[in-house]
Amino acid sequence: MSSRLGDGLWSTKFILPEHREAMERQRLGEGRRQRPTLDAQELELIERALAESYRDHRRITLRVFGEYEDRELAGIVTAVQTYRREIKLATGAGEWQWVAIEDILSIEIYDK
Repeated sequence: MSSRLGDGLWSTKFILPEHREAMERQRLGEGRRQRPTLDAQELELIERALAESYRDHRRITLRVFGEYEDRELAGIVTAVQTYRREIKLATGAGEWQWVAIEDILSIEIYDK
């Protein structure tokens, strides 16, 4: 005895929990994006701007990659972890965030 809906899908009451979880993972995965690959020149510009922000305490705005959507962060680079390839971005008074350098898509640096 088959309990099919009009569009050919099985009724949800007959789906095993493992299959329901797999369907949910697939549904969430549909909106994911792939990380773009930046060329060497763009990477060099990003690294120079990060170094300048760190050295001269200049404010920057980063566009950071996200699996579902990009986000923008603004602040001043206060620390650089070269072995982990991360920067510490001070975003406000007593607020900061670690950002992976590979996640940075673009950078804008402001005058003092």
